[in-house]
Amino acid sequence: MSLVTKELKTVTAIKGPLVFVDNAQDLPFYSIVDIIMPDGEKKSGQVLEVSNKQAVIQVLEQTQGLNVPQTTIKLRDQAVRFGVSKDIVGRIFNGAGNPIDGLAPIVAEKRIDVNGSPINPVSREKPDSFIQTGVSAIDGFNTLVRGQKLPIFSGSGLPANEMAGQILKQAKVRGKDEQFVVVFAAVGITQREASYFTKCFRETESSVVIFMNLANDSTIERILTPRYALTAAEYLAYECDMQVLCIITDMTNYCEALREVGTAREEIPGRRGYPGYMYTDLASIYERAGRIIGKKGSVTQIPILSMPDDDITHPIADLTGYITEGQIVLSRQLHRSGIFPPNDILPSLSRLMNNGIGEGKTREDHRPLSNQLYASYATGRDLRRLVAIVGEDSLSEMDQKYLKFANDFEQQMINQGTENRDIEQTLDLGWKLLSIFPKSELKKVSQKLIDKYYQG
Repeated sequence: MSLVTKELKTVTAIKGPLVFVDNAQDLPFYSIVDIIMPDGEKKSGQVLEVSNKQAVIQVLEQTQGLNVPQTTIKLRDQAVRFGVSKDIVGRIFNGAGNPIDGLAPIVAEKRIDVNGSPINPVSREKPDSFIQTGVSAIDGFNTLVRGQKLPIFSGSGLPANEMAGQILKQAKVRGKDEQFVVVFAAVGITQREASYFTKCFRETESSVVIFMNLANDSTIERILTPRYALTAAEYLAYECDMQVLCIITDMTNYCEALREVGTAREEIPGRRGYPGYMYTDLASIYERAGRIIGKKGSVTQIPILSMPDDDITHPIADLTGYITEGQIVLSRQLHRSGIFPPNDILPSLSRLMNNGIGEGKTREDHRPLSNQLYASYATGRDLRRLVAIVGEDSLSEMDQKYLKFANDFEQQMINQGTENRDIEQTLDLGWKLLSIFPKSELKKVSQKLIDKYYQG
């Protein structure tokens, strides 16, 4: 479709972030328009819906000052595009893809549609390489693999942002001559959180690209921020051969923006008022992670979301769990005990963990050691409930060892503060913690590994 050059002065209504225009059937779906105010000031908008009678345009900025009879609509581009080049590395952008770090403008090599293109399933390559986050509860038990999408489920008041900042500073790949970059997208965050992430950005040794959407920015900008970040990630991965880790926080703010727009459009709501198409919309973001056959680079995602009322069955967490390959769950109980990061490894899961660990990738004892630590910790947690009923004195000597192990595991393995541990340190610490048990209790590791690593 050729670009529409005529100006439209048929705005009939403005509802929240939406503008309704009559006789606009020639506007392409998802195209970008200029919304020109009477004083000549321009705002950007995106076409959401086109019918024979009316078009619906979402304003990408604030709608203050728009006047129904005197506002003019003019088509600018067929799609929302982001100008990319290798120079975006080390830069900070707002949620609309504009530099906000005070440095020189980006000279774009090309402009890419931020909605991306679906990856043909046949061309996807199996994720099989380890990414080290420096966090023992992730690296040791819910390992992140290149090309994976592994969300973090948090709750109100839990230190998910501090954990995201720690991963931003510590994450790295273990292969030689690999170019590693972190693309960080902050969606609907406060000024204090923005200052914290900017501080982390300055402290990291990794290459970083940051997209910042603040809580007082446009609602529509929240919907675009993850797409700008993933467009940058895909360019760096598939055209510049880099290993890219994309961290997005907070997807709950993104979904709230979806609900707000759906309400303004008077759509029939789904579960808890969220749009019925939210599953498809989230999939269009999460499924942009992966590896492509013949391409050296990869896109790995860590989306972070806050579960309202700590409800893991909430639609946002529920749908995210369906689409992604596991989850990292933060525990309020561990947080109250002063443990950081408060990762609860029992409900957490990485479905692709086995692909990225083992001899030649991490270490030969990684999987069996992880299984043994997991089983011993689960036994200790179960015994805590028993102690609340019968008392600790009624436990056998071995049960008391399991109880002590669970406490030591939380205080030494999970509780690492801001320490950056490599995978060898994590695994060695695991063997040290298991030394409380006799060899006969280590039933999930082979005798060969016990002879080589056991420290009891």
